[in-house]
Amino acid sequence: MSHVPSKTTLGVVGGGQLGRMLGTAAAPLGVDLVVSDPTPDAPAAPVVRDQVVGGFDDEAAVRALADRADLLTFEIELADPDVLERVSEATGTPVHPRPETLRLIQDKLVQKRRMREAGVPVPAFRAVDSAAELETALADLGYPAMLKARKGGYDGRGNVPVESPEDVSEAFATVDGPAMVEAFVPYDRELAVIGCVGDEERDSFPVTETVHEAEILRATVSPARTTDTVLERARAVATDVLSVLSGRGVYGIELFECDGDILFNEVAPRPHNSGHWTIEGCHTSQFEQHLRAVLGLPLGATDRRAPTASANLLGDCETRRTARLAGVAAALSRDRLAVHWYGKREVYQLRKMGHVTLVGDRDPTALLSAAREAVADLRV
Repeated sequence: MSHVPSKTTLGVVGGGQLGRMLGTAAAPLGVDLVVSDPTPDAPAAPVVRDQVVGGFDDEAAVRALADRADLLTFEIELADPDVLERVSEATGTPVHPRPETLRLIQDKLVQKRRMREAGVPVPAFRAVDSAAELETALADLGYPAMLKARKGGYDGRGNVPVESPEDVSEAFATVDGPAMVEAFVPYDRELAVIGCVGDEERDSFPVTETVHEAEILRATVSPARTTDTVLERARAVATDVLSVLSGRGVYGIELFECDGDILFNEVAPRPHNSGHWTIEGCHTSQFEQHLRAVLGLPLGATDRRAPTASANLLGDCETRRTARLAGVAAALSRDRLAVHWYGKREVYQLRKMGHVTLVGDRDPTALLSAAREAVADLRV
């Protein structure tokens, strides 16, 4: 077990909503967080010790962060693994998850190839570097399919559906760079597992059902509305995914359920939107678990307290504008409902601004519906 001093400072590259929730989880553990983020007074700033202003690939900012921290982690995939590696070597400050894991997952094609090599079940896919290559690949994979930018895409960005041969040129122009194309997966539902890697422990939170619209996560419910056999298979696939990755922390693993089987979609080496429900719904939240794991502390219990649903509050405006939250009293009039506001200063279309979580001894379908009704009470 790693030795963790009684006074520990963790440096976090990224100061968005995940950094904010990490800061809230760190305080009861006596852990100080310092974050680096390009946005002054980032969402995490009010709940952490301090913020270094600098880009995710700004070596001077990351070095300043490391100089103040006992360990480093990151809450966004835009962190630069080469910068993290150089700073870690220069300062002796460990980084978890490891920079090589970040490097692996940043390229969707590299990630998918590595998982396939490890025996993780994945959809059929091809690398495509031009519209002509895309057309050739789809002659084999068939239509419809999903074209994905290899780098930089998240929250559905960089993903373009290709419905027919007439869509090929426009789709590739939209991605604008090296890409991969995946065969369409006729899934029954989407699932997610938050995997946990500690110093000498591995665990996972209960399998969660995720609801996406237009490639954006809208809501989650746990337990997932599927069979015990599927749940066991999902956890087994998640365990195989963790074996490919290096370093302590929590990992958001996205999966497809297809006719009783499981296919891997992608993994994020950080706390994940699909695990926000664990704050109220589990004995240990994914954020506390990430801190425990990164710091080499014993992992917490991952048991679910009760059925739990969560729904995201998304921006719904065509132009950027100042963000103000309204409707909180109406939402909180529901028993066992929690509101999480991310403190972002600006709102724009489909930006994640917050979420609600509802815990209760209800049928998962009813609980999910109630959570989605509750988030509709909120206005930005």
